[in-house]
Amino acid sequence: MNAMTYKGYAARIEFDGEDEIFVGRIAGIPDVIGFHADTVNGLKEAFHEAVDDYLDTCEKLGRSPHKPYSGKVMFRIDPDVHARAAKAAELSGKSLNEWAGEVLAKAAER
Repeated sequence: MNAMTYKGYAARIEFDGEDEIFVGRIAGIPDVIGFHADTVNGLKEAFHEAVDDYLDTCEKLGRSPHKPYSGKVMFRIDPDVHARAAKAAELSGKSLNEWAGEVLAKAAER
């Protein structure tokens, strides 16, 4: 996976072949925060600086930084899928939330 994490924030990393640099962007928040470097170590440092700068800027402005994700997910699915998922959760001895969390985690690892 082309991602990095620091202080709960994650960034997607891409390589720009034209400029021969790594480019990153913090994911999961509405603010646009990007960074780049030409080495992996430089990229890690730039990412950490970007997150730290974002947090410092929010503090100076007196606003709360956006958190990447709250852990609460709400979505609509077909009632038949809901019933089958609830049954699968029950058969595995888990709540639907526990079961769905595990299924989503496995899917996100792919």
